[in-house]
Parts: sequence; structure tokens; C-alpha cells
Amino acid sequence: MIREILIHPDPRLKRPCPPVAEITPELVKIAQDMLETMYAAPGVGLAAPQIGVMKRLFVMDCVKDPEAAPRPLILFNPEILWSSEDRFQYEEGCLSIPDVYYNVERPAKVRVKWTDEKGELQEEMFEDLWATCAQHEIDHLDGKLFIDYIGPLKRQMVTRKMEKLKRERARE
Repeated sequence: MIREILIHPDPRLKRPCPPVAEITPELVKIAQDMLETMYAAPGVGLAAPQIGVMKRLFVMDCVKDPEAAPRPLILFNPEILWSSEDRFQYEEGCLSIPDVYYNVERPAKVRVKWTDEKGELQEEMFEDLWATCAQHEIDHLDGKLFIDYIGPLKRQMVTRKMEKLKRERARE
């Protein structure tokens, strides 16, 4: 089921999420809905608070090649264990901030630990876009948006633009 994605500014997008205590069938269904929502948007990552679910959960699939098989990941309670000193700059966007893109510099590689939908611990080294996406989504779980990395004036302009978009959508 495709879920509605919250648009900035929404107070839920700025709240840190508590850890998932138990991976239930209901939470796995939410994660599957998140994948469906992310692919339909389209995007490469989606965090639970973006659909109003205040849990430490995100999904991602950074396979861009249409010929390649998709690689959907469901990450409960993700945690960055290590970040490289090498940096990677990517023009980030966000499904909660439609049609807005800014270059954000982050570590080029990160080692992430999480629990998958079967309750098994996973650990993987992510690079480049995968690393950027994982960090972007973990930021969501900590109540941080990618526009928090840009200057206050640009951030204010983005917020006004999103408020206008929300008013227009409410009228439709």
C-alpha cells in the first residue's frame, strides 16, 4: 500500500525516533509499504517518520541502473559504526521536500549495523550514493533534514516554498 509522505515543515520530521523494541508482522508490513511508496515516488530511500511512523526504521534501494536487479533493504535500528575521512558530495533531495536539491558533503563510506525484517543482525560497508542515502535516512530518524546542512537563508526559503506547496495541495 502506498502511504502518504509528510511534507516539511511537519513537527514529526524534526523529532528523534525511539528504537524498535520488537520486529512485529505489523512493522514488517509498514516497511513493505514504505518500499512500495519509495519506488512509486520515485526515491532511493524513505524513513518511517516521513510517513508519520515514529520508529527507527528506514528502507533504501540505490540501484540506479534499470537493467540491474533492485536491491531493497529494510533497516531497523540502524547505527553508523564507522565513517571514512574521505568525503563525497552529492546533490541530495528528499521526498518530504519535493523538487528541492542541494549539494551535501558527507563521509564517502560508512559501516552500518542494523536488524533486518527477519530479526537478524546485519552489517555492511556502504559507499558513495549508498553511504549518502544511509546517512540521509539515519538523519531523518534523528530528527534532522538535509536542508539543515545548508545556510539559514536558503533553509528559510525552502521552508516557505514547502508551506506554499502544502497550502496549494490542501486546496486541491
